[in-house]
Amino acid sequence: MHAELYTDGIEEITVSGTIVRIDLVSLSPTERDANNAPKRVFSQRLIFSVEAFANSVDVMQKALQGLVDAGVVRRNQPAGSHNGASGVRDALAPNTRSLNVSSNFR
Repeated sequence: MHAELYTDGIEEITVSGTIVRIDLVSLSPTERDANNAPKRVFSQRLIFSVEAFANSVDVMQKALQGLVDAGVVRRNQPAGSHNGASGVRDALAPNTRSLNVSSNFR
């Protein structure tokens, strides 16, 4: 059996020379933030060469497009056209919480 890894998301991506580091996070079962939501806590780090990272992004973009085509996820609507009546959160909507974002992407 192969080891499997589950993550609740990516906290930060850092590029240093030819190395890309991706910090994965999980939602804490015990720690809560000021809004009583589970805190995002560091769980593991993925380390890629720049070339491997670029290839991985390409694979993920193709997988995402397949999910969009299958109707599993939907793209954001243009600003101002969302009526908010459905109550469904867009899977691709930007995270509205303040995150620790790498200076490489500011």
